[in-house]
Amino acid sequence: MEFGKFGGQFVPGPILKAVKEVEEAYNKYKHDETFLKDFEFYLNTYANRPSMLYFAKNMTNDLGGAKIYLKREDLNHTGAHKINNVIGQALLAKRMGKKKLIAETGAGQHGVATATAAALFNMECEVHMGAVDVAKQSLNVYKMELLGCKVVSVEEGLKTLKEAVDSALTKWSTELEDTYYLIGSVVGPHPYPTMVRDFQKIIGKEIRAQILEIENRLPDTVIACAGGGSNAIGAFYQFIKDSSVKLIGAEAAGKGLDQIGDHAATMTLGQEGVIHGMKTLVLKDKNGEIAPVYSLSAGLDYPGIGPEHAYLKEIDRVEYVAITDEEAVQAFEYLSKVEGIIPAIESAHAVAHAIKLAPKMSTDQIIVVNLSGRGDKDVKQIAKYRGLKLID
Repeated sequence: MEFGKFGGQFVPGPILKAVKEVEEAYNKYKHDETFLKDFEFYLNTYANRPSMLYFAKNMTNDLGGAKIYLKREDLNHTGAHKINNVIGQALLAKRMGKKKLIAETGAGQHGVATATAAALFNMECEVHMGAVDVAKQSLNVYKMELLGCKVVSVEEGLKTLKEAVDSALTKWSTELEDTYYLIGSVVGPHPYPTMVRDFQKIIGKEIRAQILEIENRLPDTVIACAGGGSNAIGAFYQFIKDSSVKLIGAEAAGKGLDQIGDHAATMTLGQEGVIHGMKTLVLKDKNGEIAPVYSLSAGLDYPGIGPEHAYLKEIDRVEYVAITDEEAVQAFEYLSKVEGIIPAIESAHAVAHAIKLAPKMSTDQIIVVNLSGRGDKDVKQIAKYRGLKLID
């Protein structure tokens, strides 16, 4: 196991062989200077890094209490943090001699980022997406197709992110020779959770340098939304050893925590289990099976969590809180009106907790919220949630 009792490689033989190939390649290139320089080059010249650390003056003044900074991952190319990881894995796939990228996506941001990288590096691309999420995120589906990607709508089960992962893994198992599976979060069998974290830790590295330059001190609190958990671990990783910095992950309470199927609050109500090749915390039903989950946010409706998050909870290093749909929508609207920044509904879960927390803190304290993505993709869905119908 890579993270205490969590992690591992719980996959069948043929896929395990492919996973071992990925592990061998990553171990070979993760310290390779040429590979790391290529990764940095594309982050800076293509993905638009470093992303801005923005002082949310209006929000700070309105709420009172702590200063609030937003890490603007929404300003990255493709509009989210996903591009960081995708560039790293696509570069690895090219070095492995693979011709095709296959991926899963929930909200569509990882799918768009994967399709973007495939176009950039002249590779084939196939993205699997639950049919429910296809309907929620039709704009991102069209973007993927525009980028030359084949989008597979998954009709099994609840037709959301879990089923998309299942479908992508199954398809990968039939095309192992020339296809690379590009996982979008810190989930799956080792080395994926570690590798994705390593590609996303640039977020926290930049936050640390930027806040030291601006404030000459570390933040008191860093908040990020957590579904699979890649933007959160990216924001948290550089601060794990700094006990003075409180780390908070905001997950999806959906319609509420009382009923199975009404939420995706894995860290609040999850149990140990195995999902998608890893041992981690998962939501289970009364029969001990993986439970159905729900969130207005397509990127947070996942019944598991990255194994490193499960470990960080177990050792009490990160606090995880559950945010309802209504709280997230209110935060979505609030940030839009107060700062002129429309956040992804996923990111709005983190903003919602900052809204609760800031007034309880002193004016000399600092909160950094990782704004993991922009909200263009969610505007139509939020309007529908509020009972409005937009004309296409």
